[in-house]
Formats: sequence, C-alpha cells, structure tokens
Amino acid sequence: MDCDSHVDFGRVSADVAGIITQMLDEHPLKAGSVFVIGCSSSEIVGGTIGHDSSEEAGRRVFEAARDVLSARGIFLACQCCEHLNRCLVVEEKCAEKYGLDEVSVVPWAHGGGSLATAAWNGFENPVVVEHIRASAGIDIGGTLIGMHLKEVAVPFRPKISAVGKASVSAAYTRPKLVGGVRARYK
Repeated sequence: MDCDSHVDFGRVSADVAGIITQMLDEHPLKAGSVFVIGCSSSEIVGGTIGHDSSEEAGRRVFEAARDVLSARGIFLACQCCEHLNRCLVVEEKCAEKYGLDEVSVVPWAHGGGSLATAAWNGFENPVVVEHIRASAGIDIGGTLIGMHLKEVAVPFRPKISAVGKASVSAAYTRPKLVGGVRARYK
C-alpha cells in the first residue's frame, strides 16, 4: 500500500511542532526533562498500524520534535514498536544523565518502526534503552506510551488532534499529592 502520496508531509511536520509547542507553552518542562513520542507512521499515512510503515512520516515527526525540544533543552525519547518491546531511542547524554542501561539493537522500519529508525539515524550519539520515566509525551496513532511516563499522568488535549490521518493523545505528568488532612500543596 503506497499511502505516502496522499499525505502532506509539510503539514505533518508543522502539526507535530505545533502540538509539542502548545503543550510546552501550557505545561512547561525543565531543561533536561524527557519528552517521549510513540508514533505509528502507518496510521499517519492512512494505513494499518504495523503494516504500512512510512520512513518519510517517521523522519518528519522526529525532525520536528527534535527541533522544538532541543531548542528548549529537553531530551527526546522515541519509542520503538512492540517488536522491540517498546524500547526507546535516546541520545547517549540522556541515558547517562538518568542512569539508563543500554540494550543491543538497531531499529529499522519493520523492527522498531520508522520513528525509532529516524531517531537512530538522526541523533548525534543514539542508544537504545528499555525504560524511561518521561515528564510528558505524545502518542501518534495509538502506540501506547503510558508505560514510559512518570506517575501521575494528566491527559492533555492539543488543539491539533491528528497528525496526517493518525489521532493524537498527549499527557504531561505532575508530582503525586501525598499526605492527609494536614497536607498543603501550594
């Protein structure tokens, strides 16, 4: 299935940048925080998740996210597909800062996904890790990023609700509210 020809990839880039910018403007993250993205490039181009990978869609999502996040000093973590157990491609500096153990695998379009492949090829010093505790993230096409978010995740409804033909969900996290009747939170 060649769905790529029916997608405005410039719009894909602009929408990803817009969603992340809106999220960070409304819920700022500290420099050095981690932002996770899960992405079905298949869904973006109108195909079936896991079957119609689009390297162009993955590259556009990665580049737009990297540009917005790096300008704010935020680490990007790109989630692989289920064939690599939803591992994440990150910059080596991120893995070192957070004490993340590297695993041995190189993602490709049909074993890791197009976003992870773009991250592997686009980061300066990419590594793959199994787990991360991100402060916020977006899920493009229902790839289930929740396992990589800190507790407590708060749903975020971006003004842009789709990238290409893929629905978007997003979340940021907040510290747990702990204590009892004597607790104060602000």
